[in-house]
Amino acid sequence: MLNTTAQRVTEFTLTGSDDQPNQQLLGTLILITYLVIMISNSTNICVVASDRRLFTPMYIFICNLAAVDITFTTSTGTTLIGLLLLGIRNISYYECISRMFIYHLGDICICLNLTLMAVDRVVAISNPLRYHSILTNGRTLALIALTWLLAIVIMGLLVGIVDSLPYCQPLLRYSFCNYATLVRAACVDPEPYFIYTTVLSTWMIGVHLPLILATYMKIIYTVLRLSKNESRKQMINTCVSHVIVVTCYFLPKFIVILLTRMGVTLSLTERNALLVVSTLLPSFMNPTVYCLRTKEIRTRLIKILSRSRVNAIK
Repeated sequence: MLNTTAQRVTEFTLTGSDDQPNQQLLGTLILITYLVIMISNSTNICVVASDRRLFTPMYIFICNLAAVDITFTTSTGTTLIGLLLLGIRNISYYECISRMFIYHLGDICICLNLTLMAVDRVVAISNPLRYHSILTNGRTLALIALTWLLAIVIMGLLVGIVDSLPYCQPLLRYSFCNYATLVRAACVDPEPYFIYTTVLSTWMIGVHLPLILATYMKIIYTVLRLSKNESRKQMINTCVSHVIVVTCYFLPKFIVILLTRMGVTLSLTERNALLVVSTLLPSFMNPTVYCLRTKEIRTRLIKILSRSRVNAIK
């Protein structure tokens, strides 16, 4: 039964940073991180788009990951910057719902894209001669579209759940809008509603992570069968970037789960900090890793910068 104190909320007030010391410093760090994320991801997309030789499945996946990172980070980064630097604490109801949708949509798409990238690497290493016939650009784009469609359907269901909840007060105890924040603000027992996100998290961590690890096992098995050390080194280098990105994405989630299972009670400030780190860290590392460790992207970027410098001198 609905709580009789429920009211129609038109806007929320974010109170997660009220007890946060050095808000200006934290906001500045988040602003710098956000700008680096936007510039580096946009650079990766532009570099790949400017060279037709890079129109291959691996680089298409990198571009998709960059686009997801931009969308995912913007949903929270702009809210945090406005809250900490400009003191904008109020956010309209539908804007909050929209940002929650984009936030979790990006989270799901990153997970699915990392799985596709792992499959791409295992096919390229285990079946190099059939790679271009197995994973064509058309199939790659179709798989990416399928991941977006699946994520949109999942988030449509969660948005429907959140939008149907009655709210007692227009206060959100966190620094940006996500599913857990909105459920906790409603006039209902939140525990039954967390079943949906528990199932989603179990699917993402309990299915996709083992699948990614299985591809690594297959890659290791293939590499060990090679007789040339140079070939082994080349194949390992192609996977290191993906390993770093996967670690940055799943490690914060494991830390939260581990602390919860150990019965550690986190303060509101600590919870907010973990949420911010788990949001910004993957999007910060992804473009940096692929730009620095992927020879083709690095070479193409150097050529573009060199050409721009010569034109500037002229």
